[in-house]
Amino acid sequence: MPKKIITAEGAAPPGGPYSHAVVAGDHVFLSGACPVRPDGTWVAGSFAEQARAAFANLAEVARAAGGDLSQAVRVGVYLRDFADFPEMNEIYVEFFGTENLPARTTVPVALQGFDIEVDAVLYLG
Repeated sequence: MPKKIITAEGAAPPGGPYSHAVVAGDHVFLSGACPVRPDGTWVAGSFAEQARAAFANLAEVARAAGGDLSQAVRVGVYLRDFADFPEMNEIYVEFFGTENLPARTTVPVALQGFDIEVDAVLYLG
């Protein structure tokens, strides 16, 4: 089965030469979502505002692929400042709930000009 490219009209545009998501079999691989509005402008507010925008973009791409974040089996969270980890966890449950959670890795990275990026893998089977 060939891969299927997903473009989410309601999400921020890709920031480079990549797809919003790729469907391969029963899995959807969601590219990193940043705190960017659908018109391409960056959310430059607090960490919480940036995190909600990034997770909302991820959720929109999941919807465009025919799924939702409840079907995530793996999530990657990349933080500019690891001191934001507790606040990120509070916001994370707004999007993923508190039960049947996906596997997750959270790492500090040298993000430039924004505080968070998130990606995920969904299982639609």
